[in-house]
Amino acid sequence: MVIMFVVLAAAAIALGYALFNYKSVKGMDEGNARMSEIAAAIREGANAFINYEYRIIFIVAGIVAVVFGIIFSFEEGTFRWEPSAAFVLGTSMSALAGYIGMKIATYANVRVSNTARLTLKIGSTLKVALKGGSVMGLCVGGFALLGLFLVYVIFGFGMGYLNMDSIETTGSIFTQCLSCYALGCSIVAMFNRVGGGIYTKAADMGADLVGKTEAHIPEDDPRNPATIADNVGDNVGDVAGLGSDLLESYVGAITSSIILAVSLFMHASIESGLIAKDMLEKMVFYPLVFASIGLVASVIGIAYVLFKKESDNPHRDLNMSTWAAAAITVIGGFIITGSFFKGADFTGTGFSLGYLSPWIAASIGVVSGVVIGAIAEYYTSDAYAPTRKIAHASVDGPALTVTEGLATGMISCMAPLIVLGIAIYASYAVSGMYGLAMAAIGMLSFVSATVSVDTYGPISDNAGGIAEMSRLDPEVRHITDKLDSVGNTTAAIGKGFAIGSASLAALSLMVSYLYAFSPSGSLDLNFTDPLILAGALVGAALPYLFSGMLIEAVSKAAQKMVEEVRRQFREMPGILTGQDKPDYKTCITISSQGAIKEMKTPALISILFPLVSGFLFGPYFVGGLLIGATVSAIMLAIFTGNAGGAWDNAKKYIEAGGVEGHFKGSAAHDAAVVGDTVGDPLKDTVGPSLDILIKIMSTVSLIAAVLFSQYNLLGWISTLIH
Repeated sequence: MVIMFVVLAAAAIALGYALFNYKSVKGMDEGNARMSEIAAAIREGANAFINYEYRIIFIVAGIVAVVFGIIFSFEEGTFRWEPSAAFVLGTSMSALAGYIGMKIATYANVRVSNTARLTLKIGSTLKVALKGGSVMGLCVGGFALLGLFLVYVIFGFGMGYLNMDSIETTGSIFTQCLSCYALGCSIVAMFNRVGGGIYTKAADMGADLVGKTEAHIPEDDPRNPATIADNVGDNVGDVAGLGSDLLESYVGAITSSIILAVSLFMHASIESGLIAKDMLEKMVFYPLVFASIGLVASVIGIAYVLFKKESDNPHRDLNMSTWAAAAITVIGGFIITGSFFKGADFTGTGFSLGYLSPWIAASIGVVSGVVIGAIAEYYTSDAYAPTRKIAHASVDGPALTVTEGLATGMISCMAPLIVLGIAIYASYAVSGMYGLAMAAIGMLSFVSATVSVDTYGPISDNAGGIAEMSRLDPEVRHITDKLDSVGNTTAAIGKGFAIGSASLAALSLMVSYLYAFSPSGSLDLNFTDPLILAGALVGAALPYLFSGMLIEAVSKAAQKMVEEVRRQFREMPGILTGQDKPDYKTCITISSQGAIKEMKTPALISILFPLVSGFLFGPYFVGGLLIGATVSAIMLAIFTGNAGGAWDNAKKYIEAGGVEGHFKGSAAHDAAVVGDTVGDPLKDTVGPSLDILIKIMSTVSLIAAVLFSQYNLLGWISTLIH
């Protein structure tokens, strides 16, 4: 119990520093009246959308909680409310983090613009953007651990489900509570990422396709009716969506390790009594303490950059924040591992290198995450050949821009998958199945630092929009564009961390899924079984169905946006001459309605598909489904994220004069805009949603596993035939 106060202290430190930075940013000057007016319009649009979306989320969450209550009560033969309560808690923690992060982003954007206006220094401007982004990052880690602390205290200790004397009978209830807590976080992430992604990309594409390529006006020109909606979208999709996305990845990694530890213990104790109860207790608490160290390390990494002397190299400063947090996490993890596991009985755990085994597995995750991030940076940054190659291909037209970007995205899949493969094998070799989950935790242990850096990107993008619409000095826009370009690369790095950890967490959840069917964990996924093979094939196709629906949703909403922008230009020609004022509110409404309408089906697929499959075809089919979907989604997420990021930065490379003789408004720039438009829904809607898809499917399948084996249509038909 004392250990849990370490977790609470880490959460309190992170949330306290987030509050300090929130007040610090909000206390800054917004600038002139025009800047305040634009910022207020963006804030109003973002608040309206997320308030409406959250009402839908909580309605869905209420229905799911009731269904879970019925399922668990039916399964246990007694009224079981605890998993539903844990689910609601997870929903609340994730929603709160996303809401606060979005709120500060809508205050920070104009402060960033004003800092650039007053100082004309990139170092000073970077600090304001990072300070705003740090609120989102620290809330992600703080609220995630606070929620886990409450699950442990209320259901683990308070209800007695984590009592080691009766863990054989109560352990499954506790893991159900953890699973439902994680699922609650995932539901919010899915809605925020899908809804926010559709919103932001519909507005972005509408603004680009008409404003840039037809009217030949700048990206955030106040004459473009879609520009306010575009800036609103940065906050609802790239801030609230990003934060809840990585929060659920973080929670999923931690809970998967704990669920796996309990599953391994229950399996081993029934088989031969291998794992000692005091060892299980250590394995259940270690992930939380390791994550707490990572959270404190993130606070130190962020604070170091914010308080150090200003520099004119934002990329180096942001990397310093992330790498410092990673290094402190590894060192701190080494120190606490000895106090946890030294002298323990490792029988049955798979700890092949003694008490340091779980730390080594987590460190493998940290290193592999850093390497995957570096690979993403190579393929998406305009400092390297792949993105520059796309920019130079744009000289010969949009077809080659798109072709070169697709090739870059596809090629970029191999290296991170090799890194993941090595990480999976190495972590399993040193620490067994528990090591896979610890590698996922290691990869996301300093998530607050990575989210802070990621959130700084859309804040900087918004700041550039406000600078453009307020007609500030061009040097201000130059500063914000440089920050935004670095932000595109950091976002690609963050997405690499998310999908890498998601794959490791999903693998450990799948192992727990196997153990959920019988005491001996005898559900063997043999791919010579046609039912399992069929499930794998269907599962491999599911991410493509899901992605296609998302792209189609963005396309539908973007078409309406394009029609509206063209209508306004056609019916009010004075807009382009500055005599008429564009109708921003109609464009905001179109994006909002399109996002809310189109997000429901893709979001529900992730929950209903494994449930329906399980009740129709049974647990073996679902096992194959999970493996096929996970493998397919990992590659598709890396491809879409890197291709989209490369297209975006290729466009910015041309705008910065990287391709000699070509500039904004040139044919090459128009071609690059087309490539960027193709990549927008891929990198900001499809890619980030896929890691959520596989974790929701794995968690839902684990929760309903026992029911699949007892109640499925195929099993009933087979029984009748025989």
